[in-house]
Amino acid sequence: MAGRIAALIRRRARGGRAAVLGLATGSTPLGVYRELIRLHREDGLDFSNVVTFNLDEYFPMRPGSIHSYHRYMWENLFDHINIPRENCHIPRGDLAEDLVEVHCADFERRIQAAGGIDLQILGIGRSGHIGFNEPGSVRDSRTRLLYLDTVTRADAAADFFGQENVPPQAITMGVATILEAREVILLATGEHKAEIVHRSVEGQVHADVAATFLQQHPAATVYLDPAAAEDLTRIRTPWLVQEVDWTARLETDAVIWLSRQTGKPILHLANEDYRAHHLASLVARHRSAEPLNGDVFNTLIAKIRGKSRLPRGHEILVFSPHPDDDVISMGGMLAKLVENGNRVTVAYQTSGNIAVFDHEVRRYLDFMKRAAHVIDLGGPEQAERVMDAIEDGLARKEPGDIDPAVVQDLKRVIRESEASAGIEALGLTGDRARFLDLPFYQTGEVRKNPISRRDVDIVHGLLDELRPTMVFAAGDLSDPHGTHRMCLEAVQRALARYTGEPPWYWLYRGAWQEWGISEATVLVPLSEHELRRKVQAIFRHESQKDSAPFPGADPREFWQRVVARNRETADLLQSLGLPAYRAMEAYVVTRDGRPVEAKEIPTSSLGETGD
Repeated sequence: MAGRIAALIRRRARGGRAAVLGLATGSTPLGVYRELIRLHREDGLDFSNVVTFNLDEYFPMRPGSIHSYHRYMWENLFDHINIPRENCHIPRGDLAEDLVEVHCADFERRIQAAGGIDLQILGIGRSGHIGFNEPGSVRDSRTRLLYLDTVTRADAAADFFGQENVPPQAITMGVATILEAREVILLATGEHKAEIVHRSVEGQVHADVAATFLQQHPAATVYLDPAAAEDLTRIRTPWLVQEVDWTARLETDAVIWLSRQTGKPILHLANEDYRAHHLASLVARHRSAEPLNGDVFNTLIAKIRGKSRLPRGHEILVFSPHPDDDVISMGGMLAKLVENGNRVTVAYQTSGNIAVFDHEVRRYLDFMKRAAHVIDLGGPEQAERVMDAIEDGLARKEPGDIDPAVVQDLKRVIRESEASAGIEALGLTGDRARFLDLPFYQTGEVRKNPISRRDVDIVHGLLDELRPTMVFAAGDLSDPHGTHRMCLEAVQRALARYTGEPPWYWLYRGAWQEWGISEATVLVPLSEHELRRKVQAIFRHESQKDSAPFPGADPREFWQRVVARNRETADLLQSLGLPAYRAMEAYVVTRDGRPVEAKEIPTSSLGETGD
């Protein structure tokens, strides 16, 4: 995307005219902006003849607020390139409401005076909004003030530390304004965008989903990562729309899909079922349904690994982005690995301190005041003075303000103590926890810095110290602010520098999504007792219980999501005709960048597979 933008800027400069860009905010375009900054610094990309118009701004909103899109744009792009300040146009959220209509009309005039927008960047909200064009926005709408949809405000709640702090309105470019851009680029990443991307790309054009209007644009391009694209027909069920080159993975996907479509176990599928559901070419490759059914059934059953077929005697390093992702996503596996005599270390990559409510700190401060009367903390009066000073600082905070350093540290300590308690519930001792506190996270804000060499050095140092034979990392990319994605980047970059025998690389999910049974390498069954034990470990993270600051789009608590997903995985296998289990965790395993099959993974440190 940055390459396309750079080419446009240079092309317009050669023609002696300005390049007019429509810009978006949020986490999605940050990578594009960072690449544009790099191109400016290293390749001399000149922004002096660029004019920009931003899509939107919250209302009311002070330009200097930590939540303001004005501040976002200057911090993440404008301050780092040579664009003239007067060329940057962002809707104002600090006007009196009776002046907004005139301001919106002037914004439209400025776009026209600049010659129209050459290229418009868009993200997409869970409600299908582009800009803040919420459900009901008509095709001929222009820049205006509107009320935000409930879904949009819920998704923004994490940024504002509570939905009640999200402004009720926003100023946004209209659908017609966006569609008048000569080119439009929409960018979406992560599994949580898959459903709305599918609706926007393949659904009927309708005002209920503003992004569907892009289907009518002559030069609109949608850029997706595999996770955001996974619900598109040509990705999920390509045999319904085109001829396919059948691979083992695609055959498994198709047979599972057919089993669910027909309601039949895999081994009961007949030739007629395949022919009636656009899969005649698949069954023809195997001459009849029976051998195909058997191959897929055996492929799936080979993925199931109970404790006796899991690793024993290994040095295992588990990376957890936040101090609870380990127990949420792989609590059952962790307990089994400990029981099998593996040496397990859990490395928490970030402090997770911004996900602690102030009231949690106050609770601990009250405890410490009371404890000063029981144990020697320098005397009750001194302890109270220190605690009162901290409480005064909390009382003066506005929602979303950066915590004082001491409060950030207290919140970090709360998460660390919970993490130690969580792994102890699964049989590990507290000294098996490592708290890396990676620098990229240490902003005190929801916004994070890019992964730096220092972050990678810390991860690489731990790998070099422990020399693990197996590494676990979070492979779900849908957390609200991209921390999981960035932590995964740090691990992958560190592994790329790792010398010696490459470790087996296991990716887990669970907090936001779960691996599908066809893409998973290993499926680990859990008994009812093991599932309850996993939930108890999650409960040890009290600051995230009942009402987590960053729950994402799913209103359920993390333990509720986990129980539902683990049971759904087991229930799906049972419906396909495989053995019935109470619950299951799923993992994808690679080695040296190569996907592996379950039978290749050693169970003992001597390399036995256990098959």
